[in-house]
Amino acid sequence: GDDIPQSLEQIGYTVHTISPEDIQKGSLSPFDAIVVGIRAYNVVDDMRFKQDALLDYVKEGGNLIVQYNTSGRSGLKFDNLAPYPIHVSRDRVTDESTPVRILDPEHPLMTFPNTITEKDFDGWIQERGLYFPDQWDDAFTPVLAMADQDETEKEGSLLIASYGKGTYIYTGLSFFRELPAGVSGAFKLFANMLSQNKAKVQNQTPVKGK
Repeated sequence: GDDIPQSLEQIGYTVHTISPEDIQKGSLSPFDAIVVGIRAYNVVDDMRFKQDALLDYVKEGGNLIVQYNTSGRSGLKFDNLAPYPIHVSRDRVTDESTPVRILDPEHPLMTFPNTITEKDFDGWIQERGLYFPDQWDDAFTPVLAMADQDETEKEGSLLIASYGKGTYIYTGLSFFRELPAGVSGAFKLFANMLSQNKAKVQNQTPVKGK
């Protein structure tokens, strides 16, 4: 399951649960950020009919965070998962203690409102993440790199792109495990993801996109 909503409420966020039938163009503008639960595109058939409304929310200035979805050998069969081409693979990093390399320490995702360093990935449990994208459009910026021992480094765990006036984030990091476990670095990074549109307002480094 995904206990992220309860975890966010415990640290002071106001969380509203949105049902697929409530997702309509123009109905999402009151929300500062929308977080799509784990495997939503795998298990909720209606999501394929709601994606246009979600991407329209981003285009009009929203902040959409999509958590991991499982992928078969040929990838996730979903044409508009993101505003730009992205291929979800079976890549994962199972060793929760493997070092994490920050590709751009000055990126707003690593600086606002919390400064993220490699130490914030200490104390994670069970795994780093799963079902990372292995291909993506140049509009995306990969922010982190990591690998299990003796494997090639993977950069698809956290991708961010601007789209219209807003921000789209795709992540395979295991926040659904880390937040309920109280991992402080995971909370800091998730707070940064929720704050990316505020980072733009604060005149931080612009997020790459189209």
